Amino acid sequence: RLGCTTRPRALSGGMQMRVSIARGLVVQPNLLLMDEPFGALDEITRHKLDSDLLALWARKKLTVVFVTHSIHEAVFLSNRVVMMAARPGRIVEEVVIDEPYPRTPDFMVTPRFAAYAKRLQDSLLRASTDTDEENTP
Repeated sequence: RLGCTTRPRALSGGMQMRVSIARGLVVQPNLLLMDEPFGALDEITRHKLDSDLLALWARKKLTVVFVTHSIHEAVFLSNRVVMMAARPGRIVEEVVIDEPYPRTPDFMVTPRFAAYAKRLQDSLLRASTDTDEENTP
């Protein structure tokens, strides 16, 4: 299932990430914590692993806490996005992504997807402006 049997000594970044996720699943957890797991991957591999993660989530019924800097990845994967801002660290918005699963890459080109992404982008910009104003002498 992991697709990493052809060259076990020379795993790509995507394959290394699959192995890392598999290691975390060996103990059959109820909760999977993922802190920017796909951030260093190219866009194609990242989208593939996003889809793989959704399929895994559907099969295993895990709770997944997924940290990402990608608004598009957050909308695609999540049923709820909690957006944070820095200095001071705080939650600035929580958005429920009320869309059915399974989600396919086609969802990413729908007006609904764009509306969620725009809402999060606007919130992020507002939080950034608020932080800049608070830190200006």
